[in-house]
Order: sequence, then C-alpha cells, then structure tokens
Amino acid sequence: MASTKETLSFSLPLLLLLPLLASCVEKQVYIVYFGEHSGEKTVQEIEETHHSCLLYVKESVEEAKASLLYSYKNSINGFAAILTPDEASQLSDLEEVVSVFQSNQGKYSLQTTRSWEFVGLEEREQLNHMKRDDLLVKAKYGKEVIVGILDSGVWADSESFSDEGMGRIPKSWKGICQSGDAFNSSNCNKKLIGARYYLKGYEQYYGRLNASLDYRSPRDKDGHGTHTSSTVGGQRVQNASALGGFARGTASGGAPLVHLAIYKVCWAIPGIGKEQGNTCFDEDMLAAIDDAIADGVHVLSISIGTHKPVPYTEDGIAIGALHAIKNNIVVACSAGNNGPTPSTLSNPAPWIITVGASSVDRTFLAPLVLGNGMKIEGQTVTPYNLEEKMYPLVYAAQVVAPDVPKNYTAGQCLPGTLSPEKVKGKIVLCMRGSGTRVGKGAEVKRAGGVGFVLGNSQANGAELAADAHVLPATALNFNNAIQVLKYINSTKKPKAYITPARTVLNSKPAPFMAAFSSRGPNTIFPDILKPDITAPGLNILAAWSEASSPTKLTGDHRVVQFNIISGTSMSCPHLAAAAALLRAIHPTWSSAAIRSALITSAGQNNNMGMPITDASGNPANPFQYGSGHFRPTMAADPGLVYDASYTDYLLFLCSNGIKKIPPSFKCPKVSPPAHNLNYPSLAVSKLNGTVTLKRIVTNVGGKSVYISSVKPPLGLSVKVSPDTLLFSRVGQKKSFTVTVKAEGGAAGKVGNKEYRFGWFTWTDGVHTVRSPMAVSLA
Repeated sequence: MASTKETLSFSLPLLLLLPLLASCVEKQVYIVYFGEHSGEKTVQEIEETHHSCLLYVKESVEEAKASLLYSYKNSINGFAAILTPDEASQLSDLEEVVSVFQSNQGKYSLQTTRSWEFVGLEEREQLNHMKRDDLLVKAKYGKEVIVGILDSGVWADSESFSDEGMGRIPKSWKGICQSGDAFNSSNCNKKLIGARYYLKGYEQYYGRLNASLDYRSPRDKDGHGTHTSSTVGGQRVQNASALGGFARGTASGGAPLVHLAIYKVCWAIPGIGKEQGNTCFDEDMLAAIDDAIADGVHVLSISIGTHKPVPYTEDGIAIGALHAIKNNIVVACSAGNNGPTPSTLSNPAPWIITVGASSVDRTFLAPLVLGNGMKIEGQTVTPYNLEEKMYPLVYAAQVVAPDVPKNYTAGQCLPGTLSPEKVKGKIVLCMRGSGTRVGKGAEVKRAGGVGFVLGNSQANGAELAADAHVLPATALNFNNAIQVLKYINSTKKPKAYITPARTVLNSKPAPFMAAFSSRGPNTIFPDILKPDITAPGLNILAAWSEASSPTKLTGDHRVVQFNIISGTSMSCPHLAAAAALLRAIHPTWSSAAIRSALITSAGQNNNMGMPITDASGNPANPFQYGSGHFRPTMAADPGLVYDASYTDYLLFLCSNGIKKIPPSFKCPKVSPPAHNLNYPSLAVSKLNGTVTLKRIVTNVGGKSVYISSVKPPLGLSVKVSPDTLLFSRVGQKKSFTVTVKAEGGAAGKVGNKEYRFGWFTWTDGVHTVRSPMAVSLA
C-alpha cells in the first residue's frame, strides 16, 4: 500500500488541475436568443452586438470571437456560442435576452409514386369537382413557388432534379449554391436553385467531419434528403422503380415544377451505422432557417423531430419556424416516429403543420408458405428469391450463440447473437423490438441463413414496412408472426418457403395509421390539438442517393436511384408539396389560411367508406391523424379558413406563460385564453364544468350561407353560436363561439383523464369545413 505522503504528492497536481478540467468539460454550445431584428442595424453591427454580448462573460475580445459559432443576422436575432453553464446563466439574466438553451447531441434526428395517385392527384381519378390535372394546371404545377428543405442534402444528379421544362428562377430568390466536396455551382439549375450546408454545431461536438461518413457539402450521402426533396418537387421520371422492379411507374413529386432550395443540417453519427439514424443540431438548423427566410423560400419542409416533446424555449425548430411564419412562410414538420405511445409527438407549435403518417393502397405481397401447407401473408421489397423448395424454419431464440442470454431479446436477431452452426441453410424468424429491421436481416445473413421472416411486435400491429433486405425475406403482422411461432413450437421439423414478392395496387383498407406515427395529446401546448393531419408515410417510393445503399448498412454495396422507405419524414413533404400548390393558386393567402384549408378539408374515411383505423384495425382518433387524411384537391377550395397572424401567436405564447418573447412586443396584463387562438381544431384539457371558445372564419368561397353541425364528444354537450353564418362577399369575417359542457356522469362514461373526441362542421352544401375536438375532464 502506498504511504500517505506518496498519495498526497500524487493527488495534489490533480487537485490543482480540477478547475481547468471542469471548465473544459463544462463548455457546451448554447443558443442565445434575442427575438427579432429591429431592422435598424447593418449585418456588421448585428455581429458586433453579439460579440459585445459575449465579451460580457468572456475574458477578452479574442476569446469572445473564438467562441462564436453562428451569428443569426437575417430574421432571427441571436447567436450560438461555446459557453460554460455559468456564462450561459449570466447571459440569460440580461434584459434583452429572450432565452438561452443548450444544444444537445441526439436531440433531433430525421424521421425516417403511388402516394400522389392515392390522395387524388392523378388524372384518372375524379374527386368531387376537381381532378388532378385541374388542380395542377390551376397551380401551374407549383411554378414560381420555392420550397426549402432542411435535411441530409441532395443527390443532384438524379433525374428527379432535372430542370427540363422548368421556368425561370424567381426574381425574388436571393440564395446561393454553396460549393464543397463533390458539389459546385454546376449542380444547381432551375430546379435546384440553391444549396447550402451547416455543420459548425456538429463539428464542435464531434470534431471535423470524417470524409468517409459524409460529404462536406450539400451532396447527400445518406439518401433521406434526396427522398424528401423529390417527394415535394421531383420531376416526372418514367419507368422508375425500387430495387427489383417494385412499384414501377412514373415517379413524380407532388408539385413537379416548384423550385427547390436545399439546406443540409443533418449528418452521420461517428461510430454508429447510418441505418440507426443521424443527428441535427439546434444551432445548425437555426442558421439554415435564418438563411432560408432571407433567401426567399415560400414553404419549408422539415422532416426532423425529437425523441420526446421539447418545451418551446428549448426548441430550435419552433423558434425558427415562428420567424418563418412572420415572413408568411408555410412550415410543415414531421410528427415523429415514436408511436404508438401517447404524448410522444414532435413539433407541437401551432404555427407549424404537424404531420402524422398513414398507408397508401399499394402492397408488396410475399407470402410465407409453411410445411403444413398454410400460406401466411407477408410483405417485402427484397429483390432476392429462394430456390422453390422447403427450407428448415427456426425461431431466432432457438439458434442463438451459447453466450447470448435467453431473455426477451434473444428472438430479435441483434448483431452478433446468432450461431452460424445452428443457422446455416435455414430461414430464421426474427421479432421486432430492439435493433433495426434491416440489421436483423444482416445478422441472419452473417450467420449463414438463407432467408428471414420479420415478425411484428404487438405494438406494430398490422403495419408492415417493406424493406430491401440483403437476403430473401418477408415481413409479417403480429398475429401472423405468432401463428408462425406456434407452428415452429408444435412441429418436429418445421419448414417454410418465401414466395417471390409482387406489387399489388388498390389494396384495402387504406389509409390506416402507421403504428410508428407519434401521437397526441400535445404536452407542450395542451390547448392545441396535434398532430394536425396525416399523409402517406408508409412504404413511399422516391429518389435516392447513389452514394448510399437501400438499407444504409455498411456491408450493403448496392446502388439504387429510387428507394422505398417509411416514416413521418415521408408524410411531411407530401404536405409541403400540397402547401406549395395552394400558395401557387392563392398567393395572397397567409400561411395560417393555407394550413387551415388543408386541415378542414381532410378526410376521415378509408377506401372502403369506413372510418380510418390504426395498424391493428382499431378505430383511430385525432391524436393519431389530427383532422384526417389530407386531400389537396379539396383544400384548394375550402370555403372558409381560420386565419391567424404573427401577433396572434405571440399572444398565444403570453397565454402559455412565456413572457420573454421578442422585446418589441409586450404581453398584455391579461392575456387571452390559449384555447382562443384562432386554430382550425379545438382542444380542451382538464375541463371543469363549462368553457366557451371563440373562433373567426374568413370566407374564401363566394356568397353563401353556412350551417353548423356537431358530433359532440361522449358525455359532453357542445353548442355552436350562432349556428348559421351568412356571407355576402369573399374576405368577409364572421365570429362564433363553441361552448363545451360536461354533462352529469360524464367522467364515469370514459374517465376523467381520458380524452374523448368529436367534430364541429360548417357546410353550405358545396363546402364542408370540419374541425376535430379533443376534451379531457379535470
């Protein structure tokens, strides 16, 4: 044992170093937010102001300048800098500072064609009084509209981004085409009119970008950004299909003549496979949104979300989007992929269109034939086929390596868990749970399996995500997976064969809600019903990066031009495209009016004429789909809209106790109730007795008389007053109230904490303006 003297002499230098080590560890990136610019200062003066603010907590001018990552100078007033918690706390105490919040790695990530035909944007399909050609021609296919996309970049060489037939670049455009690795100004054209990349926050956390992981440029090495961009505004590409020829047809974005501006803000995580996701930092996204506003975009599509709800004062997307709304930019965001758990949704702010994900009417059938002759329905877009014969079938938990614990994860084919001696030449049943779907297939292939069957967990229900696996495979819903497992356990020598997959159109029922789609209620703003709406997000075909592979697995070296993937990341650009078409048709409408038109025109029934269900066939509700499945053709002529201004949103923040908002705006002594924000849906949390909500509608459909109807939530009475609205001209506004009252015994019918749902509707015989309601009791 060392002597006391030796111990002290060894420890003293460490003690002296502790303050220095602590200061190094404590330094993090913080965003310091001042609100909006007054317009009185030049760009140089703004940056000097930010430097002087940093000098308040830093020792020298040099240290202050070195600590600054971004100075937001366009619409957003603030900066991102390297600070200690104490320095951040000092800055937050300054009167002119609205908020200070820390950037966190992993807080945001990306939320990982037939879909347009399914929603009615297709020449053959008649929807009431408008067809696809009517809508697209009226909108000039999105011509003159600029959509900005925050994502992982773009594969500019894709045919989807050709500028053939594109009109001139709008004179209002002020953006740039930023050069970098494998990308220069020649990659931009009249379709891709701008491209930028942002990684100061990323590199502050991880160090300099590894060139083998990603391009230090707007070029996409992941695939996600290319997919979302082409979903919004990709050109028509004939004979497009996924690997293996699945979903073959004409690929097209929803608004094929919009101009696209790319803002690369999401990057690969060192040491983690790309199939497990990536990361996007607050400070990088705020810089991108600030530039997008100054560049002149009309719509922003942001398929990025959090793993759990984030308060407004710490939500970079919400803060940036509020500035975008001030500039009348429509912002569409993913609801997130954390379903089916309640209260998990991302992007809950009322100035954002929050989009859930649902299915389309296309499947990729690949039945599993068991040795007893039973045929089990499955789906896949795997291009590989087995020789037509029966193969031994095993459950993963039966063939794990000797050192793998026999617990609940043993049947999930996690990396390195399967025994090659036990797996070789067999088809393996792997259950969903931990790990990625494609990673399970890679593990079966590593162990020598000839094929694999992916079984849904109970939470996934009947939702089947079709993946391009690295070996023959098919995916089964939960009930079918359990049936196969019972067969394996009850048979001495179980066998099976995976039938080659084929594309099947007009499947029913569709749409149904994807199990992964994040759910309400809205825990950040309880008086706002979220998500707003749902759109196709399950098994969507779109363009892909040729620097990636269809699975993103490290060992997958296949190259594709189009790929099928799933997520609210895929549904968000559908809404962004629809918003672009509406902006083209109605250029004077506010972003709130466009959002209202989309929400109140949504549909609640599937293609069997029945109410939309979840992935297991149970009735879905507004906490899953908001107002319903989007219908762009109907949204173009909504009849009435619920409009709202930037000031309305500031008052809403006041009502929610957020008093430190842009210094130019002072909260009134008594703020209006948060539930009176003029929103196209209605949410009441913890109703105690009776509440009356106020709404205002603006006529956009001509002279008409609207009559209200109500489907009240269970155990509640709902009265709309007045129940008739007479409009004599376009632009005329009318106000009304909605009174919600708990009836006797209402709590016992459902339970106090449980939400119950209903609708109120205005109709003039031509237009149906429907708003969902969600109410819980105190």
